[in-house]
Amino acid sequence: MSKVKYVLVNEEILPEIYLKVLCAKEYLAAGEAASATQAAKMAGISRSAYYKYKDSVFRYNPAATKEIATLQLRLRDTKGVLSAVTGELYLVGANVLSINQQIPQNGVAGVSLTMRIAEMTVSLQELTERLKKIGGVASVYIGG
Repeated sequence: MSKVKYVLVNEEILPEIYLKVLCAKEYLAAGEAASATQAAKMAGISRSAYYKYKDSVFRYNPAATKEIATLQLRLRDTKGVLSAVTGELYLVGANVLSINQQIPQNGVAGVSLTMRIAEMTVSLQELTERLKKIGGVASVYIGG
């Protein structure tokens, strides 16, 4: 069996069928369609066309690039600190993808926050400095 090879292509040059298959896959993933048959119908393609291409057509995943960063924070157990952090992220154009917060111990909680940074209006270094100025933020570390 030969190794599968992938090519990244601008969607503007793709035949319409591939885009409709992607659309059908998104209907299924979002729960807007209960079955592949319904998703194909909603996308305007046949069920056989959906099954022919569904395992070969994928949306570009920016998670595989440098567009994702993870914040490791230590936050004091004070009302509104996490909200202030996410508010600052919103202001600089970061898109929060996930938040994992530990239960506070000795008045401090560890928080891991993953975000998409492609549209940020400041550097990661500047973001770190801004977050450190928020009352209740004990420490900030940003990883790629």
